[in-house]
Amino acid sequence: MFVNDKFNKEEFKAQVKSSVRNLFRKELGEATQQELFQAVSSVVKEWVIDDWIDTQKKFKEQDSKKLYYLSMEFLEGRALGNNLINLCKNDDVKEALSEIGIDLNVLEDQERDPALGNGGLGRLAACFLDSLSTLSYPAYGCGIRYRYGLFKQKIENGFQVEKPDNWLKNGYPFEIKRSEYACEIKFNGYIETQWDGHRNRFIHKGYQSVLAIPYDMPIVGYGNGVINTLRVWDAEPIEEFKLDEFDRGNYQKAVEQTTLANNIVDVLYPNDNHMSGKELRLRQQYFFVSASIQTAVRKYMEEHDDIHKLPEKVVFHMNDTHPTLTVPELMRVLLDDYMLEWDEAWEITTHCCAFTNHTIMAEALEKWPIELFSRLLPRIYQIVEEMNRRFAILINERYSGDQQKHAAMDIIRDGKVRMANMAIVGSYSVNGVAAIHTQILKDEVFHDYFELWPEKFNNKTNGITQRRFLLHANPLEAEWVTEKIGPEWITDLSKMKKLEVFADDKKAQQEFMSIKYKNKLRLARYIKEHNGIDVDPRSIFDVQVKRLHEYKRQLMNILHVMYLYNELKDNPTKDVLPRTFIFGAKAAPGYYRAKMTIKLINAVADVINNDKTINNKLKVVFIEDYKVSNAELIFPAADVSEQISTASKEASGTSNMKFMLNGALTIGTMDGANIEIVEEAGEENAFIFGMSAEEVIRHEKAKDYNPMDIFNSDPEIRKVLMQLINGFYSPDDPERFRDIYNSLLNNHSSGGVADQYFTLKDFRDYCRAHEEIDRRYRDENAWARAAIINIANSGKFSSDRTIEEYVHDIWHLTKLK
Repeated sequence: MFVNDKFNKEEFKAQVKSSVRNLFRKELGEATQQELFQAVSSVVKEWVIDDWIDTQKKFKEQDSKKLYYLSMEFLEGRALGNNLINLCKNDDVKEALSEIGIDLNVLEDQERDPALGNGGLGRLAACFLDSLSTLSYPAYGCGIRYRYGLFKQKIENGFQVEKPDNWLKNGYPFEIKRSEYACEIKFNGYIETQWDGHRNRFIHKGYQSVLAIPYDMPIVGYGNGVINTLRVWDAEPIEEFKLDEFDRGNYQKAVEQTTLANNIVDVLYPNDNHMSGKELRLRQQYFFVSASIQTAVRKYMEEHDDIHKLPEKVVFHMNDTHPTLTVPELMRVLLDDYMLEWDEAWEITTHCCAFTNHTIMAEALEKWPIELFSRLLPRIYQIVEEMNRRFAILINERYSGDQQKHAAMDIIRDGKVRMANMAIVGSYSVNGVAAIHTQILKDEVFHDYFELWPEKFNNKTNGITQRRFLLHANPLEAEWVTEKIGPEWITDLSKMKKLEVFADDKKAQQEFMSIKYKNKLRLARYIKEHNGIDVDPRSIFDVQVKRLHEYKRQLMNILHVMYLYNELKDNPTKDVLPRTFIFGAKAAPGYYRAKMTIKLINAVADVINNDKTINNKLKVVFIEDYKVSNAELIFPAADVSEQISTASKEASGTSNMKFMLNGALTIGTMDGANIEIVEEAGEENAFIFGMSAEEVIRHEKAKDYNPMDIFNSDPEIRKVLMQLINGFYSPDDPERFRDIYNSLLNNHSSGGVADQYFTLKDFRDYCRAHEEIDRRYRDENAWARAAIINIANSGKFSSDRTIEEYVHDIWHLTKLK
């Protein structure tokens, strides 16, 4: 079946019944909901296959330039509903299933979110793949098929507890194993140099190896029949079981290859607080990069005869520093497998590779100890050393041996391989992900490189796919928008601008608020079911959902909740609108302070939610195991979007865009894409507070900020902070939150910087912005007007727009015909 084929309801129902019989040897009425999900997904996959094969034929026939988008994360979300939306068959399938007693919504809840990512980086990659298919550009996503993902978050006694996320427990119906494309990946060992009469050959000996096995997942374009591929690599042993070792009693030796393979793909981002964790991360990175590069080059050479023209047909895009080994691995393939000279290989590599930087945080710019790097990847390290040697010559020539330039720009420095430096040197394009982020890269983080190669640097503001985050997540608003302006927004979000004429329409305002209320009811039911907390859907839903990190300042949010609670206790009759503060976040397993912030949020929730004297004016909810599927309930229900990172620290953010599209108003700093959201929607339709990026950077350089001055001069802030250490929220252990208290006030913590992210500095202005929210929400029509203006001006933040910019400026792809 092709996407444009007419839907035959009776045929579909027969296919579902047949699928249940073939898969489970059951009649329809005997099948469990999980079995029905598997059966329906199997039918949908069959539909997809025809277009998928047809897309691959077009790749070959049109000899299209292909994008390989390499990312450690792809946070795809559930596939069944999204595939039906993009196949334009959702309503037909829903109706047909209902006629045989099956509820599509219930089936969708049977699907486990694929645990192939964690935060914004992985979700961005997923949005990009959706847009690439919808815009008919030929592309592959390349990643790892993690068996257990990051972790499944459980909250026990207020603490985050990490459980394995066994998302493959019931199998995954939308993947196809492609054993014919298996690649051998080599680790450890040593390099032997042999002269072949013309040149040195570098022979890898004494190595351990695993097989990389690809699993392909379809990425369905919206209504156009284009199905691109997300290829995630699993690891299998070269030799699964050594019977001779087993017979000799060496049981561990007998299965060591299986153990090596399993370790590589078990978990996303293993804890790197120890050397074995660091080694596993580096092993993972090389594993999927090498498999992807080997396959891409081999595929190119099956259809072409000149390796020198590879950049005309292939582009490798590195999504942050994790896939930076793309550069030396492509060099290795060209030098060792295709016998090119260094200059030839470098010319090809530096015209094939492009790099997106996603951070300005120094600790997030990966650096690997050379002892580990050279032991694990001996041939790759030789190539990196030669890259560094040649680049050092260029620096010497350009800057007369300036040692400060070497300190900033060398690829290898102070016993470490610096991955961001390697990515910049080896790429023809380097982009940031929001205008301010790119400017900071040019002015601060990578200034020396920008000075050397200004033509490499460009901005590509992030975007999101409106098809998942509005059409699928918020069908009530999607239907309302389509009724007002037509369906063109689904593939061209700039058409949302037409909605602006309804901003002052009282009927439209009431319709919008009614939709928002229904979505809040839906989330309230989820919260009651999962948290056991009753929340008032008429209260302001104030939401912060994102990865937990100090610079994102979830701590400031909960400190403000503590401040509001103190106000209510001091003045129980105070006229304030009821607020429900909703948090969702995972903290990295080894990130102690982030995990204690989760405990603090839950401790505050326990006190506030059980205090009847405040008359339900304040509620706090921490949503466990934040992921794409519950995000699709959260975004449509939000009134207020918390985007409160320290200015200059958040590269872009994308939850800010999802909230905007769903009609939430932003409270935020002028950071990341917040700046561009305000430019589009108007500052009067947001709540901006805090220092600017320039002010933050100035204070950091001057080292002139002392949070103790605020503690001493502001008794209300002092009261909140003292509650961290006087047992108010932790009577069983008054010292529990001492580390958080110290991080805000004492220089000896957090590497010698007190309140590193200026939480107390911005706190009073944050309180002011929240008071403005309380005042503005009282005028329902004015609030609805601001929300509609936000939706109407969300067009810029579609990943479709972002991808078109990448294609035009960096990738130079051609649409499939």
